[in-house]
Amino acid sequence: MSSLYSRSKDLSSRSRKSLSDSPPSSPSPSTKTFRQDRASRSDSSGVESPSDRLSARTSTYTRRENRLASLSKTEDDSASKDYKKLYEDALTENEKLKSRLQDSKQELTKIRSQLDRVTQKQDRISERSSVFESEKREKEALEKRVSDMEEELKVLTELKSDNQRLKDENGALIRVISKLSK
Repeated sequence: MSSLYSRSKDLSSRSRKSLSDSPPSSPSPSTKTFRQDRASRSDSSGVESPSDRLSARTSTYTRRENRLASLSKTEDDSASKDYKKLYEDALTENEKLKSRLQDSKQELTKIRSQLDRVTQKQDRISERSSVFESEKREKEALEKRVSDMEEELKVLTELKSDNQRLKDENGALIRVISKLSK
């Protein structure tokens, strides 16, 4: 743990040294135009002297140094933080997140099981309805077949009665012919 702390101190001191040792950066295009505008105004008045330019440049450097100093203060503050406390905070946050993840996983499994049950119910209902439909079609087919058979029975009884009548007539004709042939 102490090696982690010393490494972070080394990194922060290196970054501070590199910031303070670096030469001033080249001015941005907006700064250049600002300086050109200021120079053109001073040229038109003809009042700006080399000492004014020097004081302006000095104030620019002073502002830069102030910025660098404020940056190094915030780095010192961040370097002096208690890394053990940060580590413990991160561990507790991780534990909270793990428990939330576990709860979410359990909830997901519950929802999946409910979804499976609902789909099984729907499958059973659709199977029942398909079975019901097939049974209904079978019943209709059987009813039609029964009605066809009843029609055939009527035709058969009519044919039997016709056949019996024809037999009776045939017997009568045979008797008549036998009487005539005697």
